[in-house]
Amino acid sequence: MFIESLNYPFNTKTILRKRRSIRKELSLQKDLKDIKVALLGGSTTSDILNFVEIFLLNAGFRPTFFESEYGKYFEDVVVDDSELRAFKPDIVFIHTTHVNLINAPKLFSSDAEVESCLRAEMEYYEAIWSKLSEELNCLIIQNNFDLPFLRSLGNLDSTEIYGKTNFLNRLNLEFSSAARQNPKLIINDINYLSYQVGLNQWYDPDYWYSYKMAVTPLGSIYLGHAIVKLICAAYGKTRKCLVLDLDNTMWGGVIGDDGLEGIKIGRETPQGEAFTAFQEYCKELNERGILLAVCSKNELDNAQGGFSHPDSVLKLDNFTSFQANWDPKPGNIENIAAEISIGLDSLVFVDDNPAERSLVSAQLPPVATPDVGNEVSHFAEFIEREGYFEVTNISRDDVKRAVSYADNQQRAKYKTKFADYNEFLESLEMKAEIGPFSPTYLDRISQLTNKTNQFNLTTKRYTFAEMHAMAESPEYITLYGRLEDRFGDNGLITVVTGKLNENQVHIDLWFMSCRVIKRDMELAMLDALVLKAIKNGSEELIGYYYQTQKNGMVADHYSKLGFKLVSEAEDQSSSVWKLELKNYEMRNKNIKKIEYV
Repeated sequence: MFIESLNYPFNTKTILRKRRSIRKELSLQKDLKDIKVALLGGSTTSDILNFVEIFLLNAGFRPTFFESEYGKYFEDVVVDDSELRAFKPDIVFIHTTHVNLINAPKLFSSDAEVESCLRAEMEYYEAIWSKLSEELNCLIIQNNFDLPFLRSLGNLDSTEIYGKTNFLNRLNLEFSSAARQNPKLIINDINYLSYQVGLNQWYDPDYWYSYKMAVTPLGSIYLGHAIVKLICAAYGKTRKCLVLDLDNTMWGGVIGDDGLEGIKIGRETPQGEAFTAFQEYCKELNERGILLAVCSKNELDNAQGGFSHPDSVLKLDNFTSFQANWDPKPGNIENIAAEISIGLDSLVFVDDNPAERSLVSAQLPPVATPDVGNEVSHFAEFIEREGYFEVTNISRDDVKRAVSYADNQQRAKYKTKFADYNEFLESLEMKAEIGPFSPTYLDRISQLTNKTNQFNLTTKRYTFAEMHAMAESPEYITLYGRLEDRFGDNGLITVVTGKLNENQVHIDLWFMSCRVIKRDMELAMLDALVLKAIKNGSEELIGYYYQTQKNGMVADHYSKLGFKLVSEAEDQSSSVWKLELKNYEMRNKNIKKIEYV
């Protein structure tokens, strides 16, 4: 397979030359997720579609495409959407660039005239977004605007209000504002992407005049990758934890040999400043909810002591797991995943040593191991460009994630003081909040839907837009659960949805964060679901279990809750369960305070 050429930095020559064979090879993969993508273009999009397809296949999706005719992106949505509606896209990508600007201001336009142009341009796109959001209920990815290739006003083009550059910058801010108001709209920042690629390599007049391609083939590779990063983020296919080596990764030098005073970090030297900058980047990731862990061949005291350096940006409490010993790194990385209770496919490993990277990559394929080289000044670039931690939104619970995992480790230590597990649960003084889906929590609910693997009965995946539609549908019972205790707030950690069907409720989703397993939250959620079901006149709950490689821990979930087995596949890969609600007795005993919203 040609996977390496699809990792940053892209081997663009190989991708362009062997795109067909790359696509063919990637198509042979098993367990690809089907996804429907509509590509609506204001310019020629055939190259872009090819690269979106390749990167989607590489990310584990099997795409089916709808491609609008040249320049018909508005007509296909607003004027006649019959073909698009019949296609039923999961994602609509609207590929427009500066060449599609319709209402550009004229020379010497007044403030009022420029504002009128701005409003007219926004109304044009808002008509598209509104129709897609309300009638097709799909996720929308919309380019903002790259800058014009030529500026007849020179530098004044960005200064004067009637300059095209100035106008496009203002339009981009309006797009950003619209995305904050519309949960189904995601902005693909080609304003930044074109800068990253380089405007001379992003746009070529010859391609535009000859083929009506507003982006070069080279630019289309980067654009395809950017689109797929956003799709992966929307479906929860992003990483949670950055695992870091120490010597010559977090600081310059070997702390065991050079001592605390001898390592290079701080602002005094170029080398030290590069390590400081990388630590600052890691800390920014940590502050937005990305977990940090250490995997280092070192004595534990020496390794931990490095973060006591006065110039160290990161401190010990920034790390959720700390593995420093002389054991092989693959085993230590497995220990990190087990300690934090996340999958190996949630980890990104950064190490300056190519031999260690090769070993981890060979023995732990699910772990992302970018070939970062040995120059720390470029480490952050590899993480950023590959989009391991790309998100479509950031919730308050994301930001508190590291604290929540630390609290869980305290709970584990605290539990050892009790011989009786129920006594331990009662001592936690747990409080829960359970309620129907609300706009406040939809971001987090959507994230959990696409990330939770082990405690996930049906393993169904839904986008934010689909969850939003479910929340508004009278055909569904939707429930979220939050849990806090004496050690802290776990945040929103579980979701259950059920579809009403005559006198039954069919449980469509049931998943929960592994951090709160065996804390009676599953019992509290069952109680809440039963109350809702009875209120809706239902007499039975129907539960489904679909086996995956990761969710074996919940194979007996319904049995434990008192459901009766209705049917089971011969290979036990799936089963159907039923619970009669007549004379139901509440199951939760240890969560004493529950607020039903």
